[in-house]
Amino acid sequence: MVPQKTALIAGASGLVGSYLLRMLLQSNHYDKVISVGRRNLELEHPKLEQKIVDFEKLAVTNNLIADDIFCCLGTTMKKAGSKENFYKVDYTYVVELAKATSRHFARQFLVVSAMGADPDSKFYYNRVKGEMEKAVKALPFTAVHIFRPSLLTGDRQEKRLGEKIGEVVFSVLNPVMLGPLEKYRSVPARSVAKAMLQTALESGGGVKIHESDEIAKAGEVIKE
Repeated sequence: MVPQKTALIAGASGLVGSYLLRMLLQSNHYDKVISVGRRNLELEHPKLEQKIVDFEKLAVTNNLIADDIFCCLGTTMKKAGSKENFYKVDYTYVVELAKATSRHFARQFLVVSAMGADPDSKFYYNRVKGEMEKAVKALPFTAVHIFRPSLLTGDRQEKRLGEKIGEVVFSVLNPVMLGPLEKYRSVPARSVAKAMLQTALESGGGVKIHESDEIAKAGEVIKE
């Protein structure tokens, strides 16, 4: 008999999160899936419990209890409108979610970061992602898994011209990006979601970084 667990997902309305939520609901390894966000999703499922949370108050939130935590929170500098708002979403909210769930002994934390994440990077975006990774790694989870995809492709609710152009360019370049360049290929958001779920089910513990080429290959072989 498959042991039943509870999964918690933040960012389920986003590109990776929307794929991952459906996979979690279909998985027979979880009998309950908690989605946390600012508002409820237009989705109903017997296994789904939705919780509206104030991300500004995660430090004092005590009802986020689950075995496996999947964090797909993230924004862009353009959408955030300022460095301060970007930092709030991509660092503060992620780290506070990790702290809030670790307080209730969640076993593992799986988070979407970005290729090039580095706390010492000269680029603000990469530096924030790197600082987030460093903070999450220090928390007392049995396992921490950090996923660093390159450009994400998939059906976005919000159409972004720059990213659409990037998808077209990478669709041409991907086949010729071989060897050391393979890790820079674009990766389907569905593949990231698949890799996160499979990793959660197979993880034995520790901290691991999952680079973009590894994620893409995992997504190709993992069956839903």
